[in-house]
Amino acid sequence: MIRSGGRIDSFRDSVGNAVGPLRVWLKNEDVPGLAMTRAFGDDVASRVGVTCEPEILELDLEKDDKFLVLASDGVWEFLDNIDIA
Repeated sequence: MIRSGGRIDSFRDSVGNAVGPLRVWLKNEDVPGLAMTRAFGDDVASRVGVTCEPEILELDLEKDDKFLVLASDGVWEFLDNIDIA
């Protein structure tokens, strides 16, 4: 994002305190304010490096694996890598 002319920062309240997650902004404007690095069809955000290209990770499932969670980054933010018995 930074190499593409954007900035990464939280939303700021009226006195400058950070509120909420980090977001993608234009360098000198408070738009688009996306809390993600991937999006479909956002013309403004695409100018500062937001892409629709997915991040793909391949893992081999093991015999002891109990479940598989497929989710977007909005879900992963709230999940820990814990052992569920």
